[in-house]
Amino acid sequence: MNYEQLQIQHDNLNIQEMHLSDVNGLKGLYIDGNIAIEKDMTATEKACILAEELGHHYTTFGNILDLSNTENRKQERRARLWAYRRAFDLVDLISAYKHGCRNRFEIAEFLEVTEDFFQDALNTYREKYGIYTKVDRYIIYFEPLGI
Repeated sequence: MNYEQLQIQHDNLNIQEMHLSDVNGLKGLYIDGNIAIEKDMTATEKACILAEELGHHYTTFGNILDLSNTENRKQERRARLWAYRRAFDLVDLISAYKHGCRNRFEIAEFLEVTEDFFQDALNTYREKYGIYTKVDRYIIYFEPLGI
């Protein structure tokens, strides 16, 4: 998943880069089929933010900016989960291992995501599968990370 590929796959949406940092420090914003992405970020950061905003497009409804509201927090989490699942799956972790990636930084770089996004996704997989899970002939440990 890279920024350009995400834009091409979702060309039915209006995706614009602009300066959002002046608006409560937002890096991305989704409103009715329109996605705004902070202009001053790396392509990898933009890809992660765009994935989450696409998650909002496909999984949320209404104005959920007020995160003190429980329902809004649930919708925010749903959008992030969508993004994590689209960014990489367990087989992608094995592919990274086969390509010689041995730590969080190398795996995140291989998957073309930020280290923070990668760690958040790993935390989500750990919540779902526990400390480890088996995939084919491999065991993936989420804490500490190992394959």
